[in-house]
Amino acid sequence: MKSTLSCTFVATIMFFSMFLQAQDVRMYNTVKTKLLEGQQVIGGTVDTADPDVYCAMANAGFDFIWIEMQHSTLSYTDAARMIWACRDAPAIPFVRVPDATEGDIQKATDMGALGIIVPMVDTAEKMENAVKFAKFPPLGRRSQGGGQYGRIWGSDYRQTWNDNVFIVAMIETLEGTAAADEIAAVEGVDAVFVASSDLGSFSGKQQGDAEYESLVSRIESETEAAGKLLGGPAAWITSREGYHLFQAPSVGSLIRIGARVTLEQADPCRFLPSGATPVAGENPCP
Repeated sequence: MKSTLSCTFVATIMFFSMFLQAQDVRMYNTVKTKLLEGQQVIGGTVDTADPDVYCAMANAGFDFIWIEMQHSTLSYTDAARMIWACRDAPAIPFVRVPDATEGDIQKATDMGALGIIVPMVDTAEKMENAVKFAKFPPLGRRSQGGGQYGRIWGSDYRQTWNDNVFIVAMIETLEGTAAADEIAAVEGVDAVFVASSDLGSFSGKQQGDAEYESLVSRIESETEAAGKLLGGPAAWITSREGYHLFQAPSVGSLIRIGARVTLEQADPCRFLPSGATPVAGENPCP
């Protein structure tokens, strides 16, 4: 479903596109390119260290891979090996860092991630630091150092990085919701992600409750007013308008879903009680 773009966001897209054309900047972050064209993008979540699993996800049709380093035991060595193993895959590597520290963001960018997802954002200051640590001078203070980024993204990486990096702020708490306008307004933040389950956990409310929906609406309106993109869970693709960036379920969830679909196709009665009918008009299950 196509989401309705706010006038502010449309203006932002047009300005940024004209700026890139004028500067003749090489864009290799296809997620950013698709979003500039008004498309929606979806990322598959990887929280395991197996390069084969990562490659399967990176070649499955997702626009980006959400490498989960906040709620996993993945090390930066694990993540670097996965990115390198499938460096030619169409899905762009994004990393949800444990926190917006200089060390975490430096490691994530050095190993080749083009997207930085910052969790638990309660203040604008946290995102100001994230942008500062992610971007090269003069826009930030990222150290050039070493890493595999140049071998993945090309010899002009240093000159093109600031235009290709994509930075996401995750709002999960009541404090973050209250500061949504300041967070979204931070220069260099590309998107604000509504962490649906955590917002419910911190508020004690569920989706559909008036109080919960009020929190979501506040984040949405403040983000759109700042001309930034909205992100959310994949379940919201068809249920909420205005969103462009989505997180799909994790590897474990996708395996369970795929296994169930495969088993149901092989035996439509497998998960149904005796006497139920798989399809209207067919024989009931034995």
